[in-house]
Amino acid sequence: MSSKKAKYVFITGGVVSSLGKGIASASLGLLLKKQGLTVSVLKMDPYLNVDPGTLSPFQHGEVFVTEDGAETDLDLGHYERFLDISLSKLNNTTTGQIYYKVIEKEREGAYLGKTVQVIPHVTNEIKQRIRDVESDQGGVDVVLVELGGTVGDIEGLPFLEAIRQFKLEMGRENCINIHLTLVPFIKASGEMKTKPTQHSVMKLREIGIQPDILICRTETQLSMEARQKIGLFCNVPHEMVIEGRDVSSIYSVPLAFEEEQLAEKVMKLMQLPYSRAHMKEWRGFVDRLLNPPEEITIGIAGKYVDLRDAYKSIIESFVLAGEANGVNVNLRWVESERIEDEGAEKHLEHVSALLIPGGFGERGIEGKIDAVTYAREHDMPFFGICLGLQCAVIEFARSVCGLKKANSREFEEVPVDPIIDYIPEQWQITRKGGTMRLGAYPCVIKKGSRAYECYGSERISERHRHRYEVNNDYRDILEEHGMVLSGLSPEGDLVEIVELPEKRWFLAGQFHPEFKSRALKPHPLFSSFVRAAYEYQKEKSGKK
Repeated sequence: MSSKKAKYVFITGGVVSSLGKGIASASLGLLLKKQGLTVSVLKMDPYLNVDPGTLSPFQHGEVFVTEDGAETDLDLGHYERFLDISLSKLNNTTTGQIYYKVIEKEREGAYLGKTVQVIPHVTNEIKQRIRDVESDQGGVDVVLVELGGTVGDIEGLPFLEAIRQFKLEMGRENCINIHLTLVPFIKASGEMKTKPTQHSVMKLREIGIQPDILICRTETQLSMEARQKIGLFCNVPHEMVIEGRDVSSIYSVPLAFEEEQLAEKVMKLMQLPYSRAHMKEWRGFVDRLLNPPEEITIGIAGKYVDLRDAYKSIIESFVLAGEANGVNVNLRWVESERIEDEGAEKHLEHVSALLIPGGFGERGIEGKIDAVTYAREHDMPFFGICLGLQCAVIEFARSVCGLKKANSREFEEVPVDPIIDYIPEQWQITRKGGTMRLGAYPCVIKKGSRAYECYGSERISERHRHRYEVNNDYRDILEEHGMVLSGLSPEGDLVEIVELPEKRWFLAGQFHPEFKSRALKPHPLFSSFVRAAYEYQKEKSGKK
């Protein structure tokens, strides 16, 4: 479909955070895409940080990096995986970005003679960011706009006011509001409670926004009586009260929404023609994902393992690669500091592969390096991502090349052998926000390597987020001792992929392949790694 003007769907949340607005937005986007519409998504985060790039993973979870190098909210990962699209810096905005722009304009004299205020200047800037998404990539049919946080948060008020104004300006048929809320089941009394939803909608209506559709998160079936009660007290037709019951996989949500006729109701409100979506391929994907014939266990040695959202794209990449290989991937999370204290064998002897993910800082590094040693010496499939590559190179330099004091300049100010060092252009940088090597960069792969076998191509593009790289002064000694630098930047000056070809599967990349996994297109490195882990497990157990 091609429309002259985009339609907008605003998704807000109430009662509590982490109800799944991101998954709901991605699922609705998939259903609308099945209607032949071109869909884009905007995540609006009300925090004052310009972006999440300087936030601790314990504060915010994963930082998702786009092709153009924007450090964004992890929900953009859900959007890309579900919708199979690549997003950009236009698809995530924050209060920090909005105020930064308004203050820049004020300093440039754009508001001369005027008092700069939240209304209209901040709300106008928010509305402009919403419109920018429509014009990106030549225009889209539908823009889904998700607002982070919950209704009632003080920092979200300017965004809600902008949404109210936007709907008034664009017309009801061009803008609809979906409110995601909680309908808890109180086990002690055996009752489902609608009052939290009523209060959440009341707060939204006080701001001037009447939701068109309610999605009610619930553990149990939402009865017709409950739907009618919610509809009556929230001023919403009961048929527009959608059940959002808990499901065993996030990839089941689009199917559950289709059963609830969510897309049909949205299309009707937007005055667009609807036809029953063809969900056969997606349904088959979910069936295979939920009923794998085999199971494997992969260890992840990291430093943020207490908050799994810090590795959200990695988790989903394993889910998708497992589905492609007919296995359920159990992830065993290992705190790298515990490996330092208790040894790698205790934590890794019962896993079938090891992944070292990205991260920053010295804490837990020696544990990660010990884990690499264990995997290499036991010929266990090993996969390193970003910092994981750097740990693999440090370990190889120490254990195989004889450089016992090899280290990274990130962990030691003046290493004897700085085998990992600053990328040259990073030496003079002092500002932390948005200054790393970010976004998509090309890589040239050596024919005959494991990487070439996985990608089937000599030239690839992957997304990056780092300041440090393999020190070119040590490339010769690494190669002399058997490490293959199988992926380089086109100019040959940056090492992108390393391998140990004599091992069954030992590969590490300086980039983040997890950011390019898609629901129906798992990343080739993850797929190959999972397959190797399955073969290793079969060999260990004596299966044929």
